[in-house]
Amino acid sequence: MDMPTPSSDLKRRSFLRAAFSGALVTPGVMSAAEVEKEIAGQFQEPAHDLPLVEDADVIVCGAGPAGIAAAITAARAGAKVRVFEWRGCLGGVWTAGLLGYLLDFDKPGLNQELLKLLEERDLRRGTSKYDVCYEPEGMKLLLEELFVQAGVKFQLHTKVCAAYREGKRLTTVVTESKSGRQAWRAPVFIDTTGDGDLGALAGCSFEYGEADACPCQPMSLNALLVCKDVSLLGDFVRYGTIPPGDKPNEAKKNLLRAEIERTGHFPSYSKPTLWQIRDNLLLVMMNHQYGVPCFDAAKITEATVMARAELHKIVNGLRKLGGPWEGLQIAATAEQIGVRDGRRIAGRYTVSKDDLINGARYDDGVVRPTFSVDIHALSAEHNKTAGYSNRGIKTKPYDIPLRALIAKDVDGLMMAGRCISGDFIAHASYRVTGNSVAMGEAAGVTAALAATTKRMPHDVPWSESEAKLKTMGQRA
Repeated sequence: MDMPTPSSDLKRRSFLRAAFSGALVTPGVMSAAEVEKEIAGQFQEPAHDLPLVEDADVIVCGAGPAGIAAAITAARAGAKVRVFEWRGCLGGVWTAGLLGYLLDFDKPGLNQELLKLLEERDLRRGTSKYDVCYEPEGMKLLLEELFVQAGVKFQLHTKVCAAYREGKRLTTVVTESKSGRQAWRAPVFIDTTGDGDLGALAGCSFEYGEADACPCQPMSLNALLVCKDVSLLGDFVRYGTIPPGDKPNEAKKNLLRAEIERTGHFPSYSKPTLWQIRDNLLLVMMNHQYGVPCFDAAKITEATVMARAELHKIVNGLRKLGGPWEGLQIAATAEQIGVRDGRRIAGRYTVSKDDLINGARYDDGVVRPTFSVDIHALSAEHNKTAGYSNRGIKTKPYDIPLRALIAKDVDGLMMAGRCISGDFIAHASYRVTGNSVAMGEAAGVTAALAATTKRMPHDVPWSESEAKLKTMGQRA
């Protein structure tokens, strides 16, 4: 094999830089004149007619935890529902993101239904309702079956790329897929994209990060690992149940970091964590990518590549240590990097830090989060002293009102999950998926009632939505 010359190596580095910056163009696709205009940001896309479909009462954009709950609940409430998801499976961070654990799941309704189904299928570890390990692959099949049973129409590999209004009311979204661009119209829409993509496309105002821009919470790429014998890793692995005499979880994180440091590497997440999924199959979260905006594809690409490289570096290093790490290998890295901080779409109420501190109660409260403020290190420097913090805030169980799930600037649009209306501190508590599921239920039933009775979501009182959930058996 010919060794690369200095000039060829330079070209490769230039290529990578161009790839991450989004500056590459494909030869033969555009003419020289078009390329020149594209580089200058001047390309004019020709207008053309799109096929239009109007077969749904409620359109849900994004099939992560909140979108799953919204779609199933809206369909069970009698609405015709369509869901669009850009990944190749349902579940979002649960499945494509290999999250592998469920937090703040001690909630009524669909949360408990999912826990029961996971238990029946032997897909969960342990008995806790607060911190549950599950098998991501089994979750994919379970969610698909729930969608089919509820009569939800869903389309994978499909991304929402445009939104159109008549006055203040959202009426139409455009999707992009292998089928080309298609237009879809419905009375009510729900943004469960996580990053608030639909709200932004529809013209909603939003907040992002701690200020007008980053600093924002870091992204993490999870992975499934296979070990030789999990019983030899008891000092490092979090199990679904804690055996007698087992070390606390915080101690296990610190011991795992010490092992990684023995390989000569300090991890970008200083509280690395291993969970047992089943037998010798483990889940790991041990990396951070700092200051990456959720809406910058080039930077997300770079973050994903760097995170995957660090995962391999750490696992290869641990395997070389031998002993309990002998035979350790990566089975799969996540399809998507996990995003903690996305757009927070402006709603008719903004959940605030004061709500957490005071334990706020509201007549239209749809869920009562109990999870603490969880702000992961905002920079590599912060990570050296603390992987995460609660900023000294003690959270009291608090209500999220329905108003925070209804867009302020656009009618006919609801939000559920981490893109609801809240401030940076509050978001760091309610963003975990047990709360997303409960928010999805609330948005789903309210959207269904609005669409089927020709009202706007803001005209449906929470008392009516809650009563409907009770008749459906999704509230105790």
